[in-house]
Amino acid sequence: MFNRKPPSVSASDAARAADAGRVVVYWRKGCPFCKRLQLVLGNRVDDVVWVDVWADPDASAYVRSVNDGDEVVPTVVIGGVPHTNPPPREVLAAL
Repeated sequence: MFNRKPPSVSASDAARAADAGRVVVYWRKGCPFCKRLQLVLGNRVDDVVWVDVWADPDASAYVRSVNDGDEVVPTVVIGGVPHTNPPPREVLAAL
């Protein structure tokens, strides 16, 4: 079971990771959809780049920019394309 907060990177580090083809998840503590994603990823959770939108104002701004002004999490970048709360299995398949 996933009981730890994933290490978070800055929005600029996340952008570089996405440009390099990594899966990036913008998330926040207490979000049940983020927790579900973490649980489904299981031992692959560390293969994802995590960005806490509450810890980085630029990350929060990015999420709002791709979600019509709403801070919807998880917002997941796969192949450079942002997805709003995608099915966890879709994220797993992208790894």
